[in-house]
Amino acid sequence: MREGLRQLLATVEDIDVVAVCESRDDLLATIEREKPDAVLTDIRMPPGHSAEGIEVAHQLRRTSPAVGVVALSQFADAEYALQLFEQGSNGRAYLLKERVNNVEQIASALRAVAAGGSVVDPKVVEALVAARAARQQSPLQVLTARERDVLAAVAEGKSNAAIGRELFLAESSVEKHINSIFSKLGLSEEPEIHRRVRASLLFLADRPEPGGA
Repeated sequence: MREGLRQLLATVEDIDVVAVCESRDDLLATIEREKPDAVLTDIRMPPGHSAEGIEVAHQLRRTSPAVGVVALSQFADAEYALQLFEQGSNGRAYLLKERVNNVEQIASALRAVAAGGSVVDPKVVEALVAARAARQQSPLQVLTARERDVLAAVAEGKSNAAIGRELFLAESSVEKHINSIFSKLGLSEEPEIHRRVRASLLFLADRPEPGGA
Protein backbone atom coordinates (compact mmCIF):
# COMPACT_ATOMS: atom_id res chain seq x y z
CA MET A 1 0.00 0.00 0.00
CA ARG A 2 2.77 2.46 0.96
CA GLU A 3 4.80 1.76 -2.15
CA GLY A 4 1.73 1.91 -4.36
CA LEU A 5 0.77 5.31 -2.97
CA ARG A 6 4.33 6.57 -3.36
CA GLN A 7 4.36 5.59 -7.01
CA LEU A 8 0.93 7.11 -7.64
CA LEU A 9 1.82 10.41 -5.99
CA ALA A 10 5.10 10.53 -7.89
CA THR A 11 3.00 11.07 -11.01
CA VAL A 12 1.45 14.27 -9.62
CA GLU A 13 3.49 17.30 -10.68
CA ASP A 14 2.88 19.54 -7.67
CA ILE A 15 3.43 16.86 -4.99
CA ASP A 16 6.83 15.68 -3.79
CA VAL A 17 6.97 12.59 -1.56
CA VAL A 18 9.81 13.35 0.87
CA ALA A 19 9.63 10.11 2.89
CA VAL A 20 7.77 6.84 3.44
CA CYS A 21 7.39 5.62 7.04
CA GLU A 22 6.45 2.32 8.65
CA SER A 23 5.43 3.25 12.21
CA ARG A 24 4.10 6.08 14.37
CA ASP A 25 7.47 6.87 15.93
CA ASP A 26 9.22 6.78 12.56
CA LEU A 27 6.55 9.10 11.15
CA LEU A 28 6.86 11.62 13.98
CA ALA A 29 10.65 11.67 13.70
CA THR A 30 10.44 12.12 9.93
CA ILE A 31 7.96 14.98 10.25
CA GLU A 32 10.31 16.72 12.65
CA ARG A 33 13.21 16.25 10.23
CA GLU A 34 11.51 16.93 6.88
CA LYS A 35 8.84 19.44 7.96
CA PRO A 36 6.36 18.46 5.21
CA ASP A 37 3.30 20.47 4.21
CA ALA A 38 1.05 17.44 4.69
CA VAL A 39 1.05 13.83 5.87
CA LEU A 40 -0.83 10.88 4.40
CA THR A 41 -1.27 8.22 7.06
CA ASP A 42 -3.22 5.12 7.89
CA ILE A 43 -5.45 5.35 10.96
CA ARG A 44 -3.83 2.15 12.23
CA MET A 45 -0.10 1.50 12.14
CA PRO A 46 2.63 -0.04 14.27
CA PRO A 47 3.28 -0.37 17.10
CA GLY A 48 -0.28 -0.98 18.30
CA HIS A 49 -2.38 -1.02 15.13
CA SER A 50 -5.11 0.89 16.98
CA ALA A 51 -5.44 4.63 16.32
CA GLU A 52 -1.85 5.79 15.85
CA GLY A 53 -2.75 7.98 12.87
CA ILE A 54 -5.15 9.95 15.03
CA GLU A 55 -2.55 10.19 17.79
CA VAL A 56 -0.12 11.68 15.28
CA ALA A 57 -2.75 14.15 14.06
CA HIS A 58 -3.45 15.30 17.62
CA GLN A 59 0.24 15.62 18.47
CA LEU A 60 0.84 17.72 15.36
CA ARG A 61 -1.86 20.13 16.55
CA ARG A 62 0.51 20.95 19.40
CA THR A 63 3.92 20.63 17.78
CA SER A 64 3.39 21.42 14.08
CA PRO A 65 -0.06 22.96 13.61
CA ALA A 66 0.66 23.96 10.00
CA VAL A 67 1.14 20.34 8.90
CA GLY A 68 -2.00 18.92 7.30
CA VAL A 69 -3.04 15.30 7.84
CA VAL A 70 -4.99 13.01 5.53
CA ALA A 71 -6.03 9.89 7.44
CA LEU A 72 -6.95 6.72 5.56
CA SER A 73 -9.21 4.04 7.01
CA GLN A 74 -10.55 0.76 5.73
CA PHE A 75 -13.97 1.45 7.22
CA ALA A 76 -16.45 4.35 7.23
CA ASP A 77 -16.01 4.61 10.98
CA ALA A 78 -17.91 7.48 12.59
CA GLU A 79 -16.09 7.13 15.90
CA TYR A 80 -12.63 7.44 14.32
CA ALA A 81 -13.78 10.43 12.29
CA LEU A 82 -15.09 12.16 15.40
CA GLN A 83 -11.80 11.50 17.18
CA LEU A 84 -9.81 12.91 14.27
CA PHE A 85 -11.87 16.12 14.14
CA GLU A 86 -12.39 16.61 17.89
CA GLN A 87 -9.63 19.24 18.02
CA GLY A 88 -10.90 20.98 14.90
CA SER A 89 -11.38 20.06 11.25
CA ASN A 90 -8.94 22.55 9.72
CA GLY A 91 -6.02 20.83 8.06
CA ARG A 92 -7.56 17.37 8.48
CA ALA A 93 -9.09 14.88 6.05
CA TYR A 94 -10.62 11.44 6.54
CA LEU A 95 -10.79 9.21 3.46
CA LEU A 96 -11.52 5.56 2.85
CA LYS A 97 -8.76 3.35 1.50
CA GLU A 98 -10.95 2.51 -1.47
CA ARG A 99 -10.10 6.01 -2.73
CA VAL A 100 -6.40 5.22 -3.15
CA ASN A 101 -6.90 4.03 -6.72
CA ASN A 102 -7.95 7.58 -7.58
CA VAL A 103 -4.74 9.54 -7.27
CA GLU A 104 -6.44 12.86 -7.95
CA GLN A 105 -8.74 12.42 -4.95
CA ILE A 106 -5.76 11.74 -2.70
CA ALA A 107 -3.80 14.63 -4.20
CA SER A 108 -6.77 16.95 -3.84
CA ALA A 109 -7.14 16.03 -0.16
CA LEU A 110 -3.42 16.63 0.43
CA ARG A 111 -3.65 20.05 -1.21
CA ALA A 112 -6.72 20.89 0.87
CA VAL A 113 -5.19 20.03 4.26
CA ALA A 114 -1.91 21.72 3.36
CA ALA A 115 -3.94 24.89 2.80
CA GLY A 116 -5.77 24.47 6.10
CA GLY A 117 -8.92 22.99 4.59
CA SER A 118 -10.81 19.83 5.42
CA VAL A 119 -12.12 16.82 3.51
CA VAL A 120 -14.48 14.07 4.68
CA ASP A 121 -15.27 11.00 2.62
CA PRO A 122 -18.98 10.99 1.63
CA LYS A 123 -19.41 7.50 3.11
CA VAL A 124 -17.99 8.72 6.41
CA VAL A 125 -20.47 11.61 6.36
CA GLU A 126 -23.25 9.05 5.97
CA ALA A 127 -21.90 7.11 8.94
CA LEU A 128 -21.73 10.27 11.05
CA VAL A 129 -25.32 11.16 10.17
CA ALA A 130 -26.46 7.64 11.01
CA ALA A 131 -24.60 7.70 14.34
CA ARG A 132 -26.16 11.05 15.23
CA ALA A 133 -29.64 9.76 14.36
CA ALA A 134 -29.09 6.68 16.50
CA ARG A 135 -28.08 8.83 19.47
CA GLN A 136 -31.14 11.04 19.02
CA GLN A 137 -33.38 7.96 18.99
CA SER A 138 -31.82 6.50 22.13
CA PRO A 139 -34.21 6.16 25.07
CA LEU A 140 -31.43 7.53 27.28
CA GLN A 141 -31.86 10.98 25.72
CA VAL A 142 -34.67 11.63 28.23
CA LEU A 143 -32.26 11.29 31.17
CA THR A 144 -30.46 14.18 32.83
CA ALA A 145 -26.66 14.19 33.00
CA ARG A 146 -26.80 13.21 36.68
CA GLU A 147 -29.22 10.39 35.95
CA ARG A 148 -26.86 9.08 33.27
CA ASP A 149 -24.03 9.13 35.83
CA VAL A 150 -26.18 7.14 38.23
CA LEU A 151 -27.22 4.71 35.50
CA ALA A 152 -23.58 4.18 34.51
CA ALA A 153 -22.85 3.18 38.11
CA VAL A 154 -25.89 0.90 38.15
CA ALA A 155 -24.59 -0.76 34.97
CA GLU A 156 -21.35 -1.49 36.84
CA GLY A 157 -23.38 -3.43 39.41
CA LYS A 158 -22.87 -0.97 42.25
CA SER A 159 -25.29 -0.72 45.16
CA ASN A 160 -27.14 2.49 45.99
CA ALA A 161 -24.77 3.09 48.90
CA ALA A 162 -21.70 2.64 46.66
CA ILE A 163 -23.19 4.94 44.03
CA GLY A 164 -23.81 7.59 46.70
CA ARG A 165 -20.19 7.44 47.84
CA GLU A 166 -18.88 7.65 44.28
CA LEU A 167 -21.10 10.56 43.24
CA PHE A 168 -21.19 12.32 46.63
CA LEU A 169 -24.94 11.85 46.98
CA ALA A 170 -27.09 10.81 49.89
CA GLU A 171 -28.41 7.28 49.49
CA SER A 172 -31.95 8.68 49.49
CA SER A 173 -31.00 10.95 46.58
CA VAL A 174 -29.57 8.00 44.68
CA GLU A 175 -32.83 6.13 45.20
CA LYS A 176 -34.81 9.11 43.87
CA HIS A 177 -32.58 9.31 40.80
CA ILE A 178 -32.94 5.58 40.16
CA ASN A 179 -36.72 5.71 40.50
CA SER A 180 -36.77 8.62 38.06
CA ILE A 181 -34.60 6.63 35.63
CA PHE A 182 -36.92 3.63 35.86
CA SER A 183 -39.95 5.86 35.28
CA LYS A 184 -38.45 7.64 32.26
CA LEU A 185 -37.34 4.34 30.72
CA GLY A 186 -40.76 2.76 31.25
CA LEU A 187 -39.48 0.19 33.75
CA SER A 188 -41.55 1.20 36.80
CA GLU A 189 -43.84 -1.83 36.74
CA GLU A 190 -41.10 -4.47 36.73
CA PRO A 191 -39.49 -6.11 39.80
CA GLU A 192 -36.47 -4.25 41.22
CA ILE A 193 -33.81 -6.69 40.03
CA HIS A 194 -35.31 -6.79 36.54
CA ARG A 195 -35.43 -3.00 36.37
CA ARG A 196 -31.76 -2.67 37.25
CA VAL A 197 -30.77 -5.30 34.70
CA ARG A 198 -32.95 -3.83 31.94
CA ALA A 199 -31.72 -0.30 32.64
CA SER A 200 -28.11 -1.54 32.59
CA LEU A 201 -28.67 -3.26 29.24
CA LEU A 202 -30.15 -0.09 27.77
CA PHE A 203 -27.13 1.89 28.96
CA LEU A 204 -24.61 -0.62 27.57
CA ALA A 205 -26.46 -0.88 24.24
CA ASP A 206 -26.28 2.91 23.89
CA ARG A 207 -22.49 2.99 24.20
CA PRO A 208 -20.43 2.68 20.98
CA GLU A 209 -18.11 -0.30 20.81
CA PRO A 210 -14.38 0.54 21.05
CA GLY A 211 -13.27 1.61 17.61
CA GLY A 212 -16.82 1.35 16.29
CA ALA A 213 -19.55 3.73 15.27
